[in-house]
Amino acid sequence: MTAARRRFTQEFKDELCREVINTSKPIKDVATAYGVGAESLRNWLNRYREENGGTEADLTVSERARLKELEREVHELRAETAFLKKASAYFAREQR
Repeated sequence: MTAARRRFTQEFKDELCREVINTSKPIKDVATAYGVGAESLRNWLNRYREENGGTEADLTVSERARLKELEREVHELRAETAFLKKASAYFAREQR
């Protein structure tokens, strides 16, 4: 017995495509969040870009490297901030 094939509206597909483009989230993350297949979303995204003239400007290799570096730095800074919040809460309790 096979499962029924799910159908999605064009508006839903376009909304997911805009989320990937506007937020720069990985396709896999967006697909998982909405319960669709990553390959399906990738196909929808390719079609969306063809129909809308590639609304996302392609980045050069150096821009991609810089973006990756900045994303890594943001991740590290958020981790440090979380650690410092925990440490300050710990020492605030020690002071009492």
